[in-house]
Amino acid sequence: MDIASKLMLNTEVTRRVLVQFLRHELQRFGFRKAVLNLSGGVDSSLSCFLTAEAMGPDNVLVLLLPYRSSAPESAAHAEQVVALTGVQSKTMDITPMVEPYFEQHPEISDVRRGNVMARMRMIALYDHSVVWNGLPIGTSNKTELLLGYGTLFGDMACAVNPLGDLYKTQVRQMARAVGVPEAIIQKPPSADLWVGQTDEGELGFAYAEVDKLLYLLVDERYTADEAIAEGFDAQFVTTVVRRVQAFQFKRMPPIIAKVSRRDVGHDFLYPRDWGT
Repeated sequence: MDIASKLMLNTEVTRRVLVQFLRHELQRFGFRKAVLNLSGGVDSSLSCFLTAEAMGPDNVLVLLLPYRSSAPESAAHAEQVVALTGVQSKTMDITPMVEPYFEQHPEISDVRRGNVMARMRMIALYDHSVVWNGLPIGTSNKTELLLGYGTLFGDMACAVNPLGDLYKTQVRQMARAVGVPEAIIQKPPSADLWVGQTDEGELGFAYAEVDKLLYLLVDERYTADEAIAEGFDAQFVTTVVRRVQAFQFKRMPPIIAKVSRRDVGHDFLYPRDWGT
């Protein structure tokens, strides 16, 4: 099977769908504005371009939230996206917000530090969603969601996510289609949580390769053995399958213990269906 061709999008159609999705979802909940965190990476840049097109740049606020060790090019790329889209922006250094916590925990690991920073950035996002009266827009792609590569109640938190059904390689396709600068698309993906941190370095494999495997496992419903028969390394398949299974909890709302006739989530779903 030519998996790479299966991952190719009709970017014109996909763009229309995603723009209409954003406009429809925000408006049916009574919102005309949106807010999102802009890191200068390809995912948040694409979300910014799409949201600006859907709601109009004057109705979109992006937050630039660097830490003292953030790469200078991240801020430069984010500012470039702001200039290209015309959205409103605000920059806040999160260093003085997180350092007091780090000082109380000198043994804290890089992973824990990254989680604290991701959640602090989400505090800023949701606080400004109140000030801006806009819904928070997500930036997590399908690959990240399936692999659990994100911070729960951190960068994974949002009200509406236009990228959640796009694999990372498809995000790059869409980014080119909407006009995201090539320098942003081509740079190594990174959450910019510590010096030298990259997504693929942490995961241990390349997005281009894992996207093909995930497409077979998820979209085509292949078993692990069938994926191996397609030529994927057995250990690689096992690792990815275990990650998808292990991080299912990140893709679900909190599970509520059912003790009444109609609990919230299983039985009472009307607010989501009704909208406003």
